[in-house]
Amino acid sequence: MSLQKVLIVGGGIGGTAILKLLLSAEFFEVEAIIDINKHASALEIAKQHQITVDDDWRKYINNDLHMIFDLTGQTEVYQALLKAKQDQVVLIPGSVANMLVRLLTEKDTLLQLTKEHAHQQQLIFNSIDEGMVGVDKNSIINFFNKSAARMTDVTAEDAVGKHIYEVIPTSALPRIFESGRTELNKELVLSNGAKIVTSRFPVVNEQGERIGAFSIFKDITEVVNLAEEITNLKEIQTMLQAIIQSSDDAISVVDEDGKGLLINPAYTRITGLETEDIIGKPATADISEGESMHLKVLQTRKAIRGVNMRVGPAKREVIVNVAPIIVKNRLKGSVGVIHDMTEIRSLMKELDRARSIIRTLESKYTFDDIIGDSKEMKISIDQAKLAAKTPVTVLLRGESGTGKELFAHAIHSASDRKYNKFVRVNCAAIAEHLLESELFGYEEGAFTGAKRGEKRGLFEEANHGSIFLDEIGELSSSTQVKLLRVLQDGEIVRVGGTKAIPIDVRVIAATNIHMEKAMLEGTFREDLYYRLNRMPIQIPPLRHRKTDIKAIAERLLVKLNQEYGRNVELISGVAYNRLRVYDWPGNVRELENVISRGMIFMKPTESILDDHHLPISMMKPSESQMNQLNQPILPLADQIERIEKEILSSTLRNTGGNKSKTAKNLGISLRTLYYKLEKYELD
Repeated sequence: MSLQKVLIVGGGIGGTAILKLLLSAEFFEVEAIIDINKHASALEIAKQHQITVDDDWRKYINNDLHMIFDLTGQTEVYQALLKAKQDQVVLIPGSVANMLVRLLTEKDTLLQLTKEHAHQQQLIFNSIDEGMVGVDKNSIINFFNKSAARMTDVTAEDAVGKHIYEVIPTSALPRIFESGRTELNKELVLSNGAKIVTSRFPVVNEQGERIGAFSIFKDITEVVNLAEEITNLKEIQTMLQAIIQSSDDAISVVDEDGKGLLINPAYTRITGLETEDIIGKPATADISEGESMHLKVLQTRKAIRGVNMRVGPAKREVIVNVAPIIVKNRLKGSVGVIHDMTEIRSLMKELDRARSIIRTLESKYTFDDIIGDSKEMKISIDQAKLAAKTPVTVLLRGESGTGKELFAHAIHSASDRKYNKFVRVNCAAIAEHLLESELFGYEEGAFTGAKRGEKRGLFEEANHGSIFLDEIGELSSSTQVKLLRVLQDGEIVRVGGTKAIPIDVRVIAATNIHMEKAMLEGTFREDLYYRLNRMPIQIPPLRHRKTDIKAIAERLLVKLNQEYGRNVELISGVAYNRLRVYDWPGNVRELENVISRGMIFMKPTESILDDHHLPISMMKPSESQMNQLNQPILPLADQIERIEKEILSSTLRNTGGNKSKTAKNLGISLRTLYYKLEKYELD
C-alpha cells in the first residue's frame, strides 16, 4: 500500500489526537500541521518528528494530498477548505475526526483491560501449587504455568509452542483429545524421576467442538518418600535395637538429667551391673574410680574420648567415649561406649603380629618400625624425616647391622614417592662386570652373553620412585662416572647404547666404609662423594644407645614369635642386664641373632627368656674390654699411645663419627687423623 499524504488543520486537542494516531500507523505521511497558535500542542509533537508546521494551509492545498483533517471547529475554515481542495482529496470534518479518535481511544482502553485481565489470570495460574499444561488440537503446548515448569525442569518459554511429547514424553493429552474422555487422579513418573498424580480433561468450545486438552497435576514425590519412611520406621527401630543389643562394646544412655535410660548386654558383661542397677539411677552409679563422663558431657555439651576409668564392683579397667545427644539444638542426653582394656591389649598383640606379617610379605618399613628413644637415635630419625620431605640425595652411614636399609625404606615410605617402586641394590653382592648393566640396562648385542633384545636397568625400574644403593663404596670407577651423570643430569645411557634416557629417581646410598679415606686413596671419586653427601645421616651403633636395647628386644620377640610359632612373652631382668653389658659389634643384627638362638633352646612350656637361655659363648667381651681387665704395667711411650687412642676414640664417638669435626676439635689435620685411626685400628 502506497503512503497516504495527510494535512492536519488545527493543532489543538483534536489535532494532537489525530497526529498521534497517524504516527502509530505505517501507511500515513503527515505533510504538515497548520495552526495560527504557535504554541499548540500538536505543533510541538510535529517538530519532534521533523514534520512541517505552519499557520497557513493554502500553501499545501495542491501538494498531491490524499486526506485533510479539519480540526479547527470553524465553519468558515471548513467551507474554505472544501472549495480549495482538489476533487480526489477527502476532507474529514472535526466531528468525524473526533468520533474516530474516541473510538480508537475506547479500543485501546479495552485492549489494556484485556491485557490486565489476562495478566491477572496468569498470576493466579502461576501462583497455584499444581502444575497446569494445555495443548491445542495438534498437541502443541499453548499453556504452561510455573508449577509445571518446576516439576518438569523445563521453562515455560522452552515449552510453549512445542509438541507435548518433546516436553513430557509420557503425556496422555493427545489421547484425551482424541477420546474426549476425562481421566482423574492417574499416577505418572516424569523423565526427571518426579512422581505426580494428574487429572486430564478435553477442552470444548461453545459449539461443542474439541479444540484441545488440559491437565492439572501435583508432585507427590515427597509424599511417597514420607510414606516409605514411615513404613520403614518400625523396621529401623527394631534393627537399631538389635544392633545395640548385639554390640560387643558396652553402651549406656542417660537423659538430660543424668538418669540412666538404656544399657546393653555387653555393658552388664563388662561392668557386672544389671539393668535395675542403672536404669533410672544417677550416672555415677557405675563409677568405681573417677568422675562420671556422662555428667561432664551434659555440662559442656562436648564429646569426651579416650578416658581411662574403673567401673563396676570389680573395678574393671576400661576406656570410655561419651558424646552428647542433641536434637534440634536441644540437649536430650548422652551416649557412652565402654571398651574393655583386656580386649584392647589382646588386639594390640594381634596388631603387632599382623604388622610383622605385612613386613614379611611386602618388605616395607616406616619410621614407626625404627625403635629408639636415645638422644643419638632421635637425631638420626629427625634427620631422616627431614630428608624424606625433600628430593635430596641421602647418604646413610653406619656400621654393619645398624639398620641402614630400614632407614632407607622409612625415608621412601614417608616421601611423596611412596606409591612408586623402591628398588634395593647391594653393590657388593653383584659381580663388578655385571653391576653396570644391572644398574643402567643394555642394548641388544652390547656384550657377549647378553640376552636377545634390550634390557631395562634397575634405575629405569625405579623411575619416579627410590633406589637404595647399599655398599656404595664398592662401585667401580666406570660405574661411579655413570652414577655421577645420573645425579647431575637426571639421565642414564644403557650399556652399548648412545641415547640418553631421562629418569626421575631418588637415590639413597649407604656405606660402612670411610668414604673420606677412600677419596684420599683414590678409590672413590671426590665429585661423586660430594654429590652423595648432600644429606649425610649417621646411624649410631648399638653400643652407643644401649638404653634402646629393651625396646628393640621386645619388638624382636614379636617378630621371632611369629617366625618360630612360639609365645615368648618377655625377657627377664637378669637377661636384660646381660644384654646391656655387651658392646654388640654386630649391632641390632647380632642382637636378633642372640635372642633367636636363646628362643631356640627354650623349652616349649617356657614363656620367659632368661639369662641361662642366652648363648654366652656368642657374647665374649671385646678385645678392648679384655685389655682393660688385664692391663699390665707398660712403658711410658706405650701408655701415652693408649691414652691417645682413648682420646681419639672418645672424641670420634662424641662427634657421631664425623672425621672432619673430630680433627678440628683435636687441632690436627684430617690426613693426620686418618693416619692415627689406621695406626690404632679405629677405622
